[in-house]
Amino acid sequence: MEIIIYFFAASFIFMALALMLTYRRTRHYGVFLLGLTYGAAAAMAIVLTHWWPLVVGFVLVWVLRLVGLDPDVRKRDPQQ
Repeated sequence: MEIIIYFFAASFIFMALALMLTYRRTRHYGVFLLGLTYGAAAAMAIVLTHWWPLVVGFVLVWVLRLVGLDPDVRKRDPQQ
């Protein structure tokens, strides 16, 4: 069970790093909060070696997205 927790924690860490790199480029504070939430959940799961911080972090990220802190996706105009 610990290997599964470490695997999902590692994936949360990679998502947090990707979101922090995106924040560095866009300066959108919602992306920063999403990355911070993923990173904190992964750190807690690794320190506690338990699964519930990952679930709580995932739910909090979705709550942040539903509140509107996820940046808008810009679509390319096919006519250009």
